[in-house]
Amino acid sequence: MWVAVAGCCHGELDKIYETLALAERRGPGPVDLLLCCGDFQAVRNEADLRCMAVPPKYRHMQTFYRYYSGEKKAPVLTLFIGGNHEASNHLQELPYGGWVAPNIYYLGLAGVVKYRGVRIGGISGIFKSHDYRKGHFECPPYNSSTIRSIYHVRNIEVYKLKQLKQPIDIFLSHDWPRSIYHYGNKKQLLKTKSFFRQEVENNTLGSPAASELLEHLKPTYWFSAHLHVKFAALMQHQAKDKGQTARATKFLALDKCLPHRDFLQILEIEHDPSAPDYLEYDIEWLTILRATDDLINVTGHLWNMPENNGLHARWDYSATEEGMKEMLEKLNHDLKVPCNFSVTAACYDPGKPQTQIQLIHRINPQTTEFCAQLGITDINVRLQKSKEEHHVCGEYEEQDDVESNDSGEDRSEYNTDTSALSSINPDEIMLDEEEEDEDSIVSAHSDMNTLSVEPSDQASEFSASFSDVRILPGSMIVSSDDTVDSTVDREGKPGGTVESGNGEDLTKVPLKRLSDEHEPEQRKKIKRRNQAIYAAVDDDDDDAA
Repeated sequence: MWVAVAGCCHGELDKIYETLALAERRGPGPVDLLLCCGDFQAVRNEADLRCMAVPPKYRHMQTFYRYYSGEKKAPVLTLFIGGNHEASNHLQELPYGGWVAPNIYYLGLAGVVKYRGVRIGGISGIFKSHDYRKGHFECPPYNSSTIRSIYHVRNIEVYKLKQLKQPIDIFLSHDWPRSIYHYGNKKQLLKTKSFFRQEVENNTLGSPAASELLEHLKPTYWFSAHLHVKFAALMQHQAKDKGQTARATKFLALDKCLPHRDFLQILEIEHDPSAPDYLEYDIEWLTILRATDDLINVTGHLWNMPENNGLHARWDYSATEEGMKEMLEKLNHDLKVPCNFSVTAACYDPGKPQTQIQLIHRINPQTTEFCAQLGITDINVRLQKSKEEHHVCGEYEEQDDVESNDSGEDRSEYNTDTSALSSINPDEIMLDEEEEDEDSIVSAHSDMNTLSVEPSDQASEFSASFSDVRILPGSMIVSSDDTVDSTVDREGKPGGTVESGNGEDLTKVPLKRLSDEHEPEQRKKIKRRNQAIYAAVDDDDDDAA
């Protein structure tokens, strides 16, 4: 089946679906599924805008509300994960996933589903070491701290995903797995994004939690966004046992939805022709959710997941055959995800703006139904009870500051905080917590004499894996040098070229654009992350990250 993958969406659903329609007209047929890698921005109204962690000038309604209201319907089944610029109060209603609009499904804090036999997993948010071991204690109305921490990945979600034993076909994360840049064209990446150089050389760019999941899950495909650059890599995993076939992961990161940017890619994914053409729950994942229900934590205290260290009575929460059989019986052997979307908040009306809509911590009926079916806890119900008892939403603001400081405490099993970008990325919206010192000046044109390795034979094979993308607009094509300079094998030959389905060399196609707009020239020096982020006009909202 044909699967489209989009990078950072930033609420531009109309533009994404229009671009998808253009790609379909230039290809052999319709796309079956669209996967979005975060910063989706499911904004329903003005209150949702206030829950997005972006400077006020980047808070725009965009077009999602039209799909939420029913004015429009997504032309293709759309699955997405959360990023670091989201209407967090909306997504918080669906911690285990659910429909945010007809035909648009959120995977939740972490989740696994099936479509046409293809197993798709994902994790929402970005990594921050000082929040990683906390529970999900945030709830609206958020304060200046929780509006950021709400989208930080927690150890319990990673722990749940690490209980999976069955193969994953596709996995989505917003930020990149750390070290993945060593398995692709690192030289080209640093030429495009020179401000990543220090972190790439120090191997601190990206999420260590995602890297841990990559090593454990070994999915066939892994898609990401966040860093606003297109990058492909091939990671060859080692076989655990002799005689086993070593698995490989094809990684692809995409840009944000703007003209002249590589934000969309279409791939042909193998599927089961006999599998249903509707979204299904994954029985192994549901069994794990039920098994780990007692681990739910809604406090801001730091805590560790159970492990085999003599301190825990149980540390293995993987799904057993008996557990999965029991779960199937609980669901009457019906794994179809019900189309039970319901409107839970007032929808934006362009003719009647309402700037004073009150923020409410809502219980979503989809989550209520899901939890009742599985016999698990609705995190939001637990939060509300804790709020009534201890005023939990504000209780940890001061504690947050204490636990997030640079005391010598080991705040996470990961000793470095690489949540987003410690280097300056002119494409990224920077918040106060990410500012540099006043005298921090970084040249965007640093020395490009990068130590690189020879491309491997596997890079050529990986290029061929994207040869099914059809003849798309030039800006969507995976070029042949996207996958060379790999450290998988230091002895090899130059990578191959990407071909279309009919054998035509796509690297010879000129880079066509979807718009006649001109990209702003890059500023040579950037001072402070929230100052002069963009090259041409500071208030150019089209370039919002």
